[in-house]
Amino acid sequence: MTILVTGGAGYIGSHFVRQALKNGYDVAIIDNLSRGHKESVPEGVKLYNVNITDFKKLAETVKEISPDAIVHFAAFAYVGESVEDPEVYYVNNTAGSLNLIRAAKAAGVDKFIFSSTCSLYGNPVKVPISESEPVKPINPYARTKLMIENTLSDFSDAYDLNYVALRYFNAAGADPAGMIGESHDPEPHLIPIVLQVALGKREKVFIFGDDYNTPDGTCIRDYIHVNDLADAHLLALKYLENGGASDIFNLGTGNGFSVKELIDSARKITGKDIIADIADRRPGDPDVLVADNGKAKSVLGWEPEYGLDEIISHAWNWHQNQKY
Repeated sequence: MTILVTGGAGYIGSHFVRQALKNGYDVAIIDNLSRGHKESVPEGVKLYNVNITDFKKLAETVKEISPDAIVHFAAFAYVGESVEDPEVYYVNNTAGSLNLIRAAKAAGVDKFIFSSTCSLYGNPVKVPISESEPVKPINPYARTKLMIENTLSDFSDAYDLNYVALRYFNAAGADPAGMIGESHDPEPHLIPIVLQVALGKREKVFIFGDDYNTPDGTCIRDYIHVNDLADAHLLALKYLENGGASDIFNLGTGNGFSVKELIDSARKITGKDIIADIADRRPGDPDVLVADNGKAKSVLGWEPEYGLDEIISHAWNWHQNQKY
């Protein structure tokens, strides 16, 4: 079985590619390398340097690959950037994804796995958050993801295209072998920033607000290991292979950790005195985002393997020996 992976040179996509290869799938990658890393593509995997906004070239490439399924990671994913420059997000994420869905339909691909986000829930009323929680995105990034979910739903109803949308909570960590990991420029995510402080690459980490309605005043998030995410995509693919209906699943551990708890864990694991200063809140940051992952467990048979300490340990191993 051949899987086409868009964004397969990116952070989560590259981890999925390796898990898919280990499980006996043939893989082809589409990635324009604007934010991915060629170094993260395994030897022997064909990489097509194609922009998903170029429908003609994209459709030709999908037809050439003739995949049995598409796993779609290619997207811009910085909330702050989406607020500052929403046009880029609507063109790349929404229009680009529509191009891919149309190309899949034209090539007769009937299985589609979509990388979505818990940001769709906005400021949730109920925590842990289940898939039945209303979607109320509060930034352009999340709105682009919701538009794609809606497009997939409509295509699923009208055409022979079955999909699974996976709503991630906070993806983190690195492959335990240390060959690939998280590398962005600029780096927007908390764990890499904390570890850069531990390595002396930054002076300090800023905690954005310490007056939230949480036990220690800092935001609580559900951190999910990137390899656990990759495994969930494989299970979603098998679900569709076995005739599963189009559906949506949350991917999180169901356990939340505050920013202060995360930094304390990093201090323990690295043995470094990580300086943390309090800064003003960022607009739109909810107090608590924690997943109800019961649906993914019961329907997909997914069980996350790693906890926060392992996530930070694997990320620390990667950042100390970072290769790209």
